[in-house]
Amino acid sequence: MTELDITESEFGEGRLVVAPASDADWAQVEQWAADENWNPGLRDGFCFRPTDPEGFFAGRIGDRPVSAVSVVRYSERYAFLGHYLVRPGLRGRGLGLATWRAAVPHAGARTIGLDAVPEQEATYRRSGFVAAYRSLRYGGGPARPAGAPVSGVERAAGARLDALAAYDARCFPAERRAFLGRWLTEPGHVGYVRLRNDVIRGYGVIRPARSGHRVGPLFADTPEDAGALLDALIAHATPEGGVFVDVPEGHEAARAVAEARGLAPVSHTVRMYAGEAPRVAEERVFGGTSLELG
Repeated sequence: MTELDITESEFGEGRLVVAPASDADWAQVEQWAADENWNPGLRDGFCFRPTDPEGFFAGRIGDRPVSAVSVVRYSERYAFLGHYLVRPGLRGRGLGLATWRAAVPHAGARTIGLDAVPEQEATYRRSGFVAAYRSLRYGGGPARPAGAPVSGVERAAGARLDALAAYDARCFPAERRAFLGRWLTEPGHVGYVRLRNDVIRGYGVIRPARSGHRVGPLFADTPEDAGALLDALIAHATPEGGVFVDVPEGHEAARAVAEARGLAPVSHTVRMYAGEAPRVAEERVFGGTSLELG
């Protein structure tokens, strides 16, 4: 826990106290993220927090949260940082930096990944993070109508969870079977798996967000596999709000899959690492899970 003296008219004179966030604190943080147009999934925090319950930090003055950061430990070698936020109206007072300094040691000696909004890239670079690649958020009203049938895929089921987790571990820097068990079954989430000869060739999930739906992850062996999965997923989206998927900029085939379905870039972030960048099957990553949580 860390403390910082602060004077601010809205809160009076007090101290910033940084500690693990409560559920109520994190609901406020997710609202801040929504206000920044990050468009979090409606149940992202519920699904991710059990991965590392102590890795979600809030800075408080009195009984009100004023800052936040998440540092989720996925394995003994990898952690992911996100939700670096300060309440609007209280920025520029050192609250964010104090919260960062209190939270980042939670990662220990692990490599830390994050997705930086462009205006914060230089800030993270000064803290030792190195840019690896850009992610483009594709969004829009998909060309495929809701409810349209798709062949060659089937709904992801719990009976295949071990195999799905093994496939996922090729594309993400850590094993996350328990997380996938929640991610695939959370109300509103829909998952599909691509099979050939009863072998998994890809899978994807779509979930409701503050605006429209977000797809993630979208992992597949080939562009054809990814396209079939994306067609099945976006058929579950409602027309309002659009569909969004975060695509590595350098993965031209992934961009082509999104563009062929009427999606277009609407923003970008920069993936950065402090420590050795993890190795994954980049050619299989057609869409990331979450910019905020890895």
